[in-house]
Amino acid sequence: MNLFNKKTVSALKRALKRGRVAVIPTDTIYGIVGQALSRKTVEHIYKLRRRNPGKPMVVLISSLDDLNLFGIKPAPKTKRILNNIWPGKVSVVLNCSVDIDYLHRGTNTIAFRLPRTKWLRNLLAETGPLVAPSANWEGHEPARLISEAKKYFGKRALYLDGGKVISKPSTLVSLKKGKLKVLREGASKLSFKSTK
Repeated sequence: MNLFNKKTVSALKRALKRGRVAVIPTDTIYGIVGQALSRKTVEHIYKLRRRNPGKPMVVLISSLDDLNLFGIKPAPKTKRILNNIWPGKVSVVLNCSVDIDYLHRGTNTIAFRLPRTKWLRNLLAETGPLVAPSANWEGHEPARLISEAKKYFGKRALYLDGGKVISKPSTLVSLKKGKLKVLREGASKLSFKSTK
């Protein structure tokens, strides 16, 4: 079900492609999103969120093929695991050897998520991957309403109102050599059957 009219979403797509940032309802909670492949946009979001500059942000993708944009080519076993996990409310930390330090912040890893929400995947297919940390200043409560997000970011972001959004953040896992490890319990209960 699409909660938003086509005109609003089309305007959002155009703005995101131009490097603007926006607060939108993701598949979990409200996120402040922007072009993952734009250093300028990513650094701007770090400043808006008052985020620790050493902490990478989650990147939303529209398909497994988007991982190629980050120099990530999953082995067959890894791909099978990802296909069992995604789409869903699970962010997966993957090794990234490409020199995009503004994203991995010196960790050489990036957390990716392929959301189940159809309108969001359609948005990502047109805008390209988006960084999507929660819509709040670091250490503060995530916004559940657009009015709360505006208290954090004011006129420095665009807003897509999805009503009240209450959810846990995504489950965060690492995936190395075909093995999953839960780093943060979240919105999705993970079955480890997919790792065998």
